[in-house]
Amino acid sequence: MAELPETEIAKLGEFGLIDRLTAGLEKHNGSTVTAVGDDAAVMQYGEDSDTRVLVTTDMLLEGVHFDLTYVPLKHLGYKAAVVNFSDIYAMNGTPRQITVGLGVSKRFTVEHLEALYSGIRLACEVYGVDLVGGDTTSSRAGLVISITCIGDAKASDVVHRSGAKDTDLICVSGDLGAAYMGLQLLEREKTASAGRSDFEPDFSGKEYLVERQLKPEARRDIVAGLAKAGITPTAMIDVSDGLSSELLHICKSSGTGCRVYEDRIPIDYQTAVMAEELNMNLVTAALNGGEDYELLFTVPLTAHDAVSAMPGVKVIGYITKPETGCALIGRNGEELPLKAQGFTHI
Repeated sequence: MAELPETEIAKLGEFGLIDRLTAGLEKHNGSTVTAVGDDAAVMQYGEDSDTRVLVTTDMLLEGVHFDLTYVPLKHLGYKAAVVNFSDIYAMNGTPRQITVGLGVSKRFTVEHLEALYSGIRLACEVYGVDLVGGDTTSSRAGLVISITCIGDAKASDVVHRSGAKDTDLICVSGDLGAAYMGLQLLEREKTASAGRSDFEPDFSGKEYLVERQLKPEARRDIVAGLAKAGITPTAMIDVSDGLSSELLHICKSSGTGCRVYEDRIPIDYQTAVMAEELNMNLVTAALNGGEDYELLFTVPLTAHDAVSAMPGVKVIGYITKPETGCALIGRNGEELPLKAQGFTHI
C-alpha cells in the first residue's frame, strides 16, 4: 500500500470511522431519501409512490461476534437474520426479503452450512421474510456472515433517529441486560469446561439469559402495538450496542439532551441474580450490555397514557434541550453523565 498518514482505526471507533468515511457523500439518485445515519437507508421508487423501501446490512464474524464453542449453528443462523429484521422494525417498517453472504473456511462441511441455513430459514418463516439470494466464498478467518435485509413502510410511518424533541418521553420495550448476562454465563461455563471431556454446563434457573443471548427476537409486536394505539414514535432505534449508546445516538441525531431514571430501567430477575453472582454492577450491565434488540423510542408527552398502557413498554425518562446534556438520574436524585460504554465492533 502507498504511504499514508497513520491513524489507528480504534482511535476513531466504529461510529467515528463511519462519520469520517461518509462525510460529504453526495446523492446521485433522486430515489435516495435517507442514506447513512439510521438503522436502515430509505429509498423511494416512483415519484407518486407512498411506499418507502428500507435497506440494512449486518455482518457477524467468528471470534468477534460469536464463539462456536457454545453457539449452535442453527441458533447463529436464526440470530443473524433476526438482528437485521430488528433494524427494519426500528424504522417502523416491515422486513420483506434478505440476501445472505457467507465466508467459509475449510473446516466447515456441507452439513454445517445446512445447520446454519436451517436457522436462517426458520427466522424467515417466523417473521414472514423471503430469502432471495446471496453469495458464498472461501474465508481464511473462520465463518463470516453478512445479511442484507430489505423492508418497506408508508412514507408517513417511517421513523428516524433524528425526530426526538424537548419534553418527549423516552420509552423502551422488554428488559435490558439479559443478553449480556447470558454471554457472561456462557463464557463462564466455557472456561469451566476447559480440558474436561465429561463437563456438563449448568444453566438451571438461568435459561432465559441463555435464550436472550443465543436466540433473540425482533420486537415486531411493539411496532404493531404502537400502530394499534395510534402512536407514531418521534425517534426510534433498536438496542444492539447498549441503552446508553443508542440513547446518545438519538440525542446526537436529534440535537437534544436527555434524562433517564436508574430506577425505571427494566431488568429481569434472572439478570439481577446473575449480576450478583458475578459481582457485576447491575445498572452498568443494563445500560451497556447490548444485544437485547429491544426498541428504544420517544413519543410526545401527550401520548403518555397511551404508551404507558402498552404491554411490555416502560417510560424511563424524557428528552431535554441540548444544553442540559445527557444524564442518568440515580436512585438518590444525583445526575451522572451518560456515557457510551457498550459493545464496539472495531
